[in-house]
Amino acid sequence: MTSSSDRSHDVRSPKTYSIRTYGCQMNVHDSERLSGLLEDAGYVRAAKDADGADVVVFNTCAVRENADNRLYGNLGQLAPQKTARPGMQIAVGGCLAQKDRDTIVKKAPWVDVVFGTHNIGKLPVLLERARVQEEAQVEIAESLEAFPSTLPTRRESAYAAWVSISVGCNNTCTFCIVPALRGKEKDRRPGDILAEVEALVAEGVSEITLLGQNVNAYGSDIGDREAFSKLLRACGKIEGLERVRFTSPHPRDFTDDVIAAMAQTPNVMPQLHMPLQSGSDRVLKAMRRSYRQERFLGIIEKVRAAMPDAAISTDIIVGFPGETEEDFEQTLHTVRESRFAQAFTFQYSKRPGTPAADMADQIPKAVVQERYERLVALQEEISWEENKKQVGRTLEVMVAEGEGRKDDATRRLSGRAPDNRLVHFTRPDETVRPGDMVTVDITYAAPHHLLAEGPVQAVRRTRAGDAWEKRNAAPAEKPKGVLLGLPTIGAPAPAPAPAAGCGCD
Repeated sequence: MTSSSDRSHDVRSPKTYSIRTYGCQMNVHDSERLSGLLEDAGYVRAAKDADGADVVVFNTCAVRENADNRLYGNLGQLAPQKTARPGMQIAVGGCLAQKDRDTIVKKAPWVDVVFGTHNIGKLPVLLERARVQEEAQVEIAESLEAFPSTLPTRRESAYAAWVSISVGCNNTCTFCIVPALRGKEKDRRPGDILAEVEALVAEGVSEITLLGQNVNAYGSDIGDREAFSKLLRACGKIEGLERVRFTSPHPRDFTDDVIAAMAQTPNVMPQLHMPLQSGSDRVLKAMRRSYRQERFLGIIEKVRAAMPDAAISTDIIVGFPGETEEDFEQTLHTVRESRFAQAFTFQYSKRPGTPAADMADQIPKAVVQERYERLVALQEEISWEENKKQVGRTLEVMVAEGEGRKDDATRRLSGRAPDNRLVHFTRPDETVRPGDMVTVDITYAAPHHLLAEGPVQAVRRTRAGDAWEKRNAAPAEKPKGVLLGLPTIGAPAPAPAPAAGCGCD
């Protein structure tokens, strides 16, 4: 039962909202939709330094084992604030809401709304119903009610955008709960996708990332095995679109026509996120992954032959049930052979409802931790060696917003190279804006970033920079960033990684 609404609330004052996002890029993009829905309903985003919002929405993830504790801990922290602030509402959506359903309201009876992954469009209606009826509203749809692209959107960036091409997943990986929560794959029509991309470019966006739970399986729902490569080539014909990325593909569906489309389409960036999960054939079979080590390394070899400068990243799970030291050594071998620029490493996390959760030979935590540390150390060494190869290169970098936490102190700016490597560069004398392009010479490499310590060679002001300037000149509150709950290599805090997967691909 929720607390009574504030009958004295001034209806002339718009209610404020705040969204807290955890998980993969699909969740981040869903939160853009939730923001659009709430603003379409008359809410305004709470100021960053505000005491609290009238509506707080948690967009949750269920991939990791601590997702439940994290949610309930955050809800507990809000309980006193809600008691002291009549009329405040709390909503919980996303994958964990789809999984736990009624459990959330039982554990946190001060929650007003629980909604799932298939009916995010219902949030404003559910909030109003909870307010009028003065009781919690729990509504979980079992299948997609409307493709998210049909909903209003408040984009977090003026110069880069997510574009969803499919939702759901047809795979049956034994460690993953996502297909049960997101449903079977549903593809958008190519014309609808390209129309959205063209509209974004017309607004000033110059970089798009095509999103799908298994992005390169696109076409299976519409009966065209080459639909994804055709989509990449079609994006290459859109004037004003400078950079195209996609995440996350699956090795099973990564075909030669996709590699050719990447190599032959100039605005498709030389960057690939290819989830490995394990280098052991025996473990891959137990995971119900439909490829083996040889197939994976063959893809890497073909990509490097077609795009020698491509940066390849991956996801790896350590400590899957039954993983032996020999199995783990096969993972280390695959990492050495693949020479990943970056790896997002996970310690296996038991998720109720997945086949792996009931498997015998669950690996002791101490063993998993020791293997994890060895993997991180190896990948750190490789990342640094691969980054050192960039020293001396001249790169065109897209200026980013919020990528360099120390930029003010170091008098630098930050951005992303074509291959998505993070570059910190000397602040030029002339004004540059997020979305603009700068040409720099790389002078130093660290495991997770590059430095261009000399003067900027050239600045190219762009329509994307104009769009950022226009947005930030408006009187509206500057958008607040979402929290990417992505794993990192050898660092305790999540690092921005626009093209990384959530570990469930």
